[in-house]
Amino acid sequence: MAWNEPGGNNQDPWGGKKGGDGPPDLDEALKSFQDKIGKIFGSSKGGGSGSGGASMGRLPIGILLVVLLVVYFVAGFYKVNEQERAVILRLGVYKETKSSGLHWNPAFIDEVIQENVTRKRFHSTQGTMLTEDLNIVDITLSVQYIISDARDFVLNVKEPEVSLRQATDSALRHVVGSNVMHEVLTEGRAAIAVDVQQRLQQYLDAYTTGILVDTVNIENSAPPREVQAAFDDVNKAREDEERVKNEAQTYANGIIPEARGRAQRTIEEANAYRDRVVAQSEGEAKRFEQLLTEYSKAPEVTRERLYLDAIQDVMANTSKVMVDVEGGNNMMYLPLDKIVERSQANLGGNRVELSQQVIDQLVDRTTEQVRREIMSSSRNTTRSPR
Repeated sequence: MAWNEPGGNNQDPWGGKKGGDGPPDLDEALKSFQDKIGKIFGSSKGGGSGSGGASMGRLPIGILLVVLLVVYFVAGFYKVNEQERAVILRLGVYKETKSSGLHWNPAFIDEVIQENVTRKRFHSTQGTMLTEDLNIVDITLSVQYIISDARDFVLNVKEPEVSLRQATDSALRHVVGSNVMHEVLTEGRAAIAVDVQQRLQQYLDAYTTGILVDTVNIENSAPPREVQAAFDDVNKAREDEERVKNEAQTYANGIIPEARGRAQRTIEEANAYRDRVVAQSEGEAKRFEQLLTEYSKAPEVTRERLYLDAIQDVMANTSKVMVDVEGGNNMMYLPLDKIVERSQANLGGNRVELSQQVIDQLVDRTTEQVRREIMSSSRNTTRSPR
């Protein structure tokens, strides 16, 4: 019953009487408010409730529901960045994957898991492994990777990064165990890194982890410290071997072209000699044919000419002079070489070069003197019988 209805004794709901002059009692007001709340939630302590009380109770409930709905609606909004992907689970079941932008999903019903799919992530591992030739090496390897499929990364594997570490160790040990120690420690490191990346990607694809391996680098590879000195000696020996090979190759590169050049020059000289001899032979044969033609026309003249040419060729290459005096029976021999040597000895051993003109004058004078002596002796012989 309301406080102002008949029979209500005009009681003020705050404990004061109608027309009272004092302020309302705060304790009574609070107690009255608690009673109304209790009535709303079905915990009435007794006493009548009128229509006015019911209307006063329904008004706060509507406002509260509206506020709760607004809060719930606002809570469902979320933003996905450009480099992220959002995996939506509705009541624990995969629903969809959303890209960048502003999205809304019902709160407490849908679970939104956001993952950065463009950021490069890093993993490093180190271990001691056995090579194919039964040697032990220490290797440090790093892996850079990104998330290629957000759904697979979130749902298919419980801990995808743990799976990545285990797959990396497995792939590295498999590849190192298939190569010899020299390849692992020296020029084969790049090829080993490529093989590890390919094998690791195969493992991750088989597990459907949604991870894409971007780069695999072998940062360091070395033998154990206990055998480092022996390994350095082996490397030095290999370097010496390579140096000697390079020196031998350099020597071969210098000798072989030179020998080929000499061989080619000898071949060219032989070809030139052959061509010259053939040309001379052909010329002599042609000359003989022409001489035969002339000989058939005048045998005596040709024979005399041949004789004179032969004597001229022979005498031109000798230092001796034969003088034939007309009308005489004797031929005089002049040793010009001995005369020249004697003249040089008389000059004190000084070497004197005689020109061809001086020699010719000497020959002419000697010949003239000999001719005079022969003519004088001939006259004396003619006069003696008288």
